[in-house]
Amino acid sequence: MTNNDILRRLRHALEINDSTVAEIIGSTGKETSPSQVVIWLKREDDEGYEELTDAMLCRFLDGLILKNRGARPDGLIPEPLEILSNNEILKKLRIALELRDEDMNSVFEQAEFVVTKAELGSFFRKEGHRNYRPCPEQVLRKFLQGLGKKGE
Repeated sequence: MTNNDILRRLRHALEINDSTVAEIIGSTGKETSPSQVVIWLKREDDEGYEELTDAMLCRFLDGLILKNRGARPDGLIPEPLEILSNNEILKKLRIALELRDEDMNSVFEQAEFVVTKAELGSFFRKEGHRNYRPCPEQVLRKFLQGLGKKGE
């Protein structure tokens, strides 16, 4: 699943338009136009398609956190990660949407997918921790699918 797919699915699940996506990214200090968002939302085989970088997807997720939770107490906006793992995406979505373990499992249930509490916790551990596990693409895909169904 590409970053463009992730943005497309999040835009649908959160029921936001291109202008809102551009505003969310803009809140992190990187001005973006709705027309640029349209280019990112195109399919890979469409003319004018442009790949969404990890840093820009990270800016969107950080902007989503700022929009939903407010600015950090110190007022700093985090620098975007150059390499964004599935674990980081899941972690940022959890923070932005203020989800607890039960809420996360509820989203997975919407996608008819089971994730144990231990497995879910392993995705949020620091890399290098003995219980850390990389988040498989299928888990992220099912989470995004569940988010989309939750709004229906």
